[in-house]
Amino acid sequence: MESLLERLERNFREKSRRHASLNKNTKLYQRLHNLLKDGIINNEIPAGSTLPASRVLADRLAISRSTVVKAYELLRLEGYTESKAGSGNQVKLLQEPRSLPEKVEIDVQAYPEISRMGQSFQKNVGLINSTDDKSLAFRPGLPPLDIFPVTQWKNLSNLYWRHIKSSALSYSPSSGIDQLKSNIASYLNLSRRIKCEPHQIIIVSGSLQSLYLLGSTLLNPGDGVIMEEPTFPNVHSIFKGLGADIQAVPIDDAGIQVEAMPEGREATAIKLVHSTPSCHYPIGTPMSLERKQDLLVWARRNKAIIIENDYEHEVHNYREYRPSIYSLDTDQRTVYLGTFNRLLHPSIRIGYMVLPEYLLPPVEALLKHSHRFVPPSIQVVLNQFIEKHYLHNHIHSLMQVADERLALFTEQFESNFKGKLRQLANPVPSLHTLALLPNGVKDTEVVAHFAQHNIVTHAYSKCFVNKEKQNGLILGYSSVRKPIIRRKLSQMGALYTKL
Repeated sequence: MESLLERLERNFREKSRRHASLNKNTKLYQRLHNLLKDGIINNEIPAGSTLPASRVLADRLAISRSTVVKAYELLRLEGYTESKAGSGNQVKLLQEPRSLPEKVEIDVQAYPEISRMGQSFQKNVGLINSTDDKSLAFRPGLPPLDIFPVTQWKNLSNLYWRHIKSSALSYSPSSGIDQLKSNIASYLNLSRRIKCEPHQIIIVSGSLQSLYLLGSTLLNPGDGVIMEEPTFPNVHSIFKGLGADIQAVPIDDAGIQVEAMPEGREATAIKLVHSTPSCHYPIGTPMSLERKQDLLVWARRNKAIIIENDYEHEVHNYREYRPSIYSLDTDQRTVYLGTFNRLLHPSIRIGYMVLPEYLLPPVEALLKHSHRFVPPSIQVVLNQFIEKHYLHNHIHSLMQVADERLALFTEQFESNFKGKLRQLANPVPSLHTLALLPNGVKDTEVVAHFAQHNIVTHAYSKCFVNKEKQNGLILGYSSVRKPIIRRKLSQMGALYTKL
């Protein structure tokens, strides 16, 4: 029968060559350690066995004794062996993994009650569209990820870490680094005619964080928030979670119907108006100049703040400049929200808001208590990305690709869904499109059916605050390459007929 020493020699000759070929940097004592550990785990070297003396094994394997001693010591430190005087290194009996205790029924009465706000957020979480889906087709809110200039971004990031000083690894200003805020201020002045000071800009992880900060700063439970009908379901969920009284006001071809908004005593509790004037979400209607001016007059008369959610403004205003509400406001009643997550990629997690002076102290205080800051490394790289005109070039490429993909999407959608679904034309450039379902067809069921086949769409009905809802599908096309657009729309058409 082959002795332990002979078996170790044979395995060492075979397996050490394999280890070396896979990783030439692995040291000899590590290869011996790995060999012995594998043998113990697989019970080839049983518990209670005594390993050969270090000198004997070293001679047999033609390696130094110090190599064997290091391997043995590592095994002992990891708990695989124990060293006994006069007995050498013995293999220990490995402990069986402890099984998890059986779950028991929890009596919620024995624990602290969840706060009203916590219960409110939990109740409304169903309004939020999932971020767990891995599929790109046809998830709204995504830019063409495949054309993002990864190499440029990586080079800027490498440059940052190559020259970083230890002092820069400390805490960063909660509202964002000054260089980025200055560049965003210049960027907004050029692109949206927004004149603001850099200190008015707060760097956040995205628009939803901006809305949470604003709502937490301004709203008491029961305070009123006016929202467009339909609207962003995530925004509705946040304000609902904060205990706001949501009042939905319909839109028409010119935007939110200001004449339908409450006045006088009915408007006294309203503090915020959330709007998407560049491109209404999800219909895509731009707000007219006259309607923007009417909204500002209403806000001044009723002492309210307008939240101008200018998501994807680089896309919406690419071909035709439309003034922002903020640029028309002479009364500091507008908070301007922007984000790079929908323009570059969602994992960047950088957005910004421009605040009126009076809101800066409380919002910055809440930010310091809750989030602290967006990682400065990302902020510095984005700042360089803007300064070197990479952002400008990327927007141009994005629009070219988005136009091509929308044209193909529209053609293929018509081919696969003619007479079944009606795709609405985008009034202004956008990275998503809306298709209406026939009466009696529930969009939530269609969305769930498509999701089972790795196709992501959003239900239009979730965008409505009031009980009267329309059914449709919100589809993001810009992140999907042309061959996949063809294949997935063909698959969707076949799946829809089976509903």
